[in-house]
Amino acid sequence: MKTFIHPHFEYLRDYLCLLPQRFDAEGETIYQSRNTIKVLTAPDGTRLNVKRYRIPRFPNNFVYSLGLRKPKGLRAYIYPERLVAAGIDTPTPVAYLEERRCGLLGYSYFVSVQCEDMCTLYEVGTMTSGYELLAEELGTFTAYLHEQQVLHLDYTPGNILWRQEDLGNFHFVLVDINRMRFGPVSQRSGCRNICRFWGPRHFTELLAKHYALSRGFDVEETVYLTLRYRHRFWKRYARKHTIPFVMEE
Repeated sequence: MKTFIHPHFEYLRDYLCLLPQRFDAEGETIYQSRNTIKVLTAPDGTRLNVKRYRIPRFPNNFVYSLGLRKPKGLRAYIYPERLVAAGIDTPTPVAYLEERRCGLLGYSYFVSVQCEDMCTLYEVGTMTSGYELLAEELGTFTAYLHEQQVLHLDYTPGNILWRQEDLGNFHFVLVDINRMRFGPVSQRSGCRNICRFWGPRHFTELLAKHYALSRGFDVEETVYLTLRYRHRFWKRYARKHTIPFVMEE
C-alpha cells in the first residue's frame, strides 16, 4: 500500500495505515454514492474526514496506475498547500493511502481534518430572503479565487462550506478540491463557474454582480452571462433529474 502522511500527523502513522481495514466497520457515514465519506475519531481525539474513492474503471485504472495522471485522492492531498499559500482555506490534509491489485489502483483514501460547525450552500435552496450578504461575499470570495488563478471545477453548493463570524462577515472553506485548474480565469470561464448554485435567481444575480465589481468586469454583462449559463445548466439537468429547488426563469 502506498502512503503519504503529512509530517504534522506522523505520530498517527500506525492508526492511519490501518484505515482501509477498519473503514467499513467504524465511523459515521456522512455521504455514500460512488465514493464514501466517513468521519472517524483518531486515538488522540482528532476528528478525521476520510473519503474512499471507488476503484477506477477502464481506462482510468491504467491512466492512474501508470502515473499518467495523479489519482483524485492524491490531488486532494497535494492541492491544499497551493490553496493555503494563496490565502484560501481548505481542510488540513492528513494522509493519502492507496491500495493496489495486480499493480492496478484499487481503493484510495484521502484523509483530512474534519470541518466542524460549517454550513453548505444547499441551505440557500429553500431561502426566500436573508441570503443577500452571503451572496455578495461569496461573489467577492470567488473573484479572489479567480484572481489567484484558482478554478474549482466542481464549484457547487456542497463543496463550499461557510460560517458567519461574530462581526457578521462570512468565512468560506473549499472542499472536494481534487478537480482544480490553475491559470488565468477569463470573464466567461468565471461566469460559467458560478452558475450551478441552488436557490433564488436573485442569489445568483447578487453573486455575479459582486463578482464583477471585484474583478473590474462590466456588471450588466457579467450578470447576463451568468444567468444564461445558469439557465442552460439547469435545463440540461432537468432532462434526467428533478431540480431540487424552485427554479425561477
